Amino acid sequence: MLLEEKNAIVTGAGSGVGAASALRFAAEGARVVCADIQVEQAKETVRRIEAAGGTAVAVACDVAREEDIAAMIASAVDHFGSVDIVFNNAGIPTPRLGASLEEHTAEDFSRLVAVNLGGVFFGCKHAVIQFKRQGGGGVILNTGSVAGLVAWGGAVYAATKGAVHQLTRSVAIEGAPFGIRANALGPAGMPLTKFMSAGGLGEDPETVERMVRATAANHPLQRPIAAEDCAEAAVFLVSDRAANITGVLLPVDGGYVAR
Repeated sequence: MLLEEKNAIVTGAGSGVGAASALRFAAEGARVVCADIQVEQAKETVRRIEAAGGTAVAVACDVAREEDIAAMIASAVDHFGSVDIVFNNAGIPTPRLGASLEEHTAEDFSRLVAVNLGGVFFGCKHAVIQFKRQGGGGVILNTGSVAGLVAWGGAVYAATKGAVHQLTRSVAIEGAPFGIRANALGPAGMPLTKFMSAGGLGEDPETVERMVRATAANHPLQRPIAAEDCAEAAVFLVSDRAANITGVLLPVDGGYVAR
């Protein structure tokens, strides 16, 4: 198994990419801290992991609060003794999908920056602190977006993801002398996650099917991106098979940014 005897933390583990990744990490042998602001959803991910024979614990965490991130790291150490992998995945979409730049309020801007960038910053910061305290290195994975590479999606959301990409590169360079690797995933359209409802769109079957078709048409491979697609990429990047890969943004986008 790729992650046998590894201790991992996944934020946003209650749904979407976070839940899929937590399940895959556990299936590959990792002990997983499932962190989410919706702790009951994180507990459901833990239940699924345990039902499959894995080991996991749920932790309530608002990634926009540094004290929550520090407590999450401490909880992982308390439960498992050390931390090997931190996947800073939690994020939020444009609060009203399709909103133009001028339609964003100051509150919209502040919340997007606090969660999407602040959450990754705090996650990287406290992961690095813990990895250095332990010695022996560690792995950080962040969730960016193709929206941080090209003009796609909400402007403020895209700006936060572009910042995540640059933060990832900087952490990779700073962490390299300590054996700390940092990479990021760049998903494209994922209409089958909670992204739509969080962005103010309905999730009735007709709306979902329409969005699936539209998203698939945007991707050269003609398929929407599934949470499981990102989870498979995440397993590789946090495993020792990627031991000489750092500072990389891996698009999981059906070929979108290759056009």
